[in-house]
This record gives sequence, structure tokens and C-alpha cells, in this order.
Amino acid sequence: MCEVMGINMKCCEKFSIWSSYDIELSPEDMVLAMERRGLSVCELSDEHAAVLLARGTDPAEIGRAFKAFADAHGVSFPQGHLWLKVRLCSGEVDAVAILKQWITLFSAIGIRNAVLHCDGHSFAEGTSKEEIFHANAEKLAALMPHAKECGVRICLENLRGYFCTAEDLLSVICLVGAPEEVLGICLDTGHLNISDSGMTQEQFINTAGGRLHALHIADNEGKTDQHMMPFGRGNVDWRSVMRGLAAVGYNDLFNYEIPGERMAPLAVRDAKAEYLKAVTACLDSLVGE
Repeated sequence: MCEVMGINMKCCEKFSIWSSYDIELSPEDMVLAMERRGLSVCELSDEHAAVLLARGTDPAEIGRAFKAFADAHGVSFPQGHLWLKVRLCSGEVDAVAILKQWITLFSAIGIRNAVLHCDGHSFAEGTSKEEIFHANAEKLAALMPHAKECGVRICLENLRGYFCTAEDLLSVICLVGAPEEVLGICLDTGHLNISDSGMTQEQFINTAGGRLHALHIADNEGKTDQHMMPFGRGNVDWRSVMRGLAAVGYNDLFNYEIPGERMAPLAVRDAKAEYLKAVTACLDSLVGE
């Protein structure tokens, strides 16, 4: 039985919604929307980060100004998503230099865990998995000194194809040779559900262990990345998720990445956010089942 009122909900203590839930709002209006919903922590989306970066040439100054605004409204951003469409290894742009600007912005905002996609696309046909992993590790290693200086941990997200398992991500981390303080893992429950890895959510979490510092909580029907809330049409095994998180003592944001729920008027999104609090209470209750 799920109870919402009067219950000490562990996950609800760090209940978060990805800011792209309000993609059409300015960063400041998004903060006001989160404040109205009673959310004190959120993940900053790459779209809102890009809007901020476009405001000037000093990412640290821009970040500090945004942080001051968010602080005044009781909202903080412990987690953020780095450049979503980055191709670390393509060579078309200096991805490392660009990401350093993002990391500087994130540090000024107070973001501790920055989610990043590895690059499995910028390679000729026939390139081995080992070569792809080594190429990504080389680029990540170039980011590590700046991330460490800024106090930002980069969290590699599981994807489809390459980098779909915790073992894949740990292999890249091992090649980089960076400590947990600067290089971790983000579990996207939806991505894992549509992968062909054969790995359960609990197995992924247990394998990631202490490297797991970010979550993208989302559901789907097992075919496409629908980014839905739990307990709808989707079939993610939420007991497996919650057992795994409890086993490893996960203590960072319990963050929903649910753009599949945002095609609605703002008032409806507000109601969905309230409903998500009840969803999170139910997820907490699964741990002891």
C-alpha cells in the first residue's frame, strides 16, 4: 500500500524533475514553475544550459547569476545534462573545449553531477568496440583536470548499442583511470529497458556500485524511448530498480527524465508533478516487498 501524507519517503527527499519538462520556459521561469510545484532540487537540461551559455562569453559569471536567482527561490541544481548532441570523437568541432565551457557553467551553478553521452557514432564501419572505447577514454581524460578543478563529476549515461551496460561504462572509466570523485555513471532506466543487453535494472545498479551518482527515471513499453512516468503503460521492473538502489546506498538525485509527459498545458504539468510525488512514495514502498 502506498501512502503519501505523513510518510518519511527516502527517494522523495531528493525528488527531482529534469528541467526540460518545461522546455518552452526561460531558465528563470522554469525555476519559478519548479518552486510553485514545491520542488527544491532539479536536473538542469542541456536545452536550458544552452540558453544560459548563449547569454555571454563568461560561463562562470552567467552561472553565478542564475544560481543567485534560483537560490532566492529555494531551487538548486545538483545535477545537469551536458551537451546532449555532443560527438566526442567526431573531430568536426573541438568537443573537449566546448564541454569545458559547459563544465565551468555547471560549477558556477552548483551542479555536482554532470551527465554525458559517450560517442558510438563517429566511427567508420568496422571499427572495433575496443577502439571506440579507447577513443572516448582519450577525450574524457582530456576533460578530467578541468572537471576536477571545477568540482564537477562527469556521469556517463548508458545508451543503446555501445555503452549500454554498466560493464561497458566501467571499461571506459578504467581506461580513463579517473577516480569516483570526477567520473561516475548515470543509469537511464528507459534506455536499459530497450537495450538488448539482457541486464536487469538491479544488475546494472549493483555492477555500477559506488560509481552510480545520477539517475534518469523513465518508463517505456520496451521498444522505443518513450520517457513516460512509472506505473502507466510501461514495463520497466521498478522493484528491480528500487532494490538495486537500496542495496548500493544510492544517495543522489532521484530524477525523472520524462519529456513524454510534457506535451500538455502548464497547469496539467503541475498536476502531473504532484502526482509524481505519490508515484515516488509508491516506488519507495517497493524496497521492502
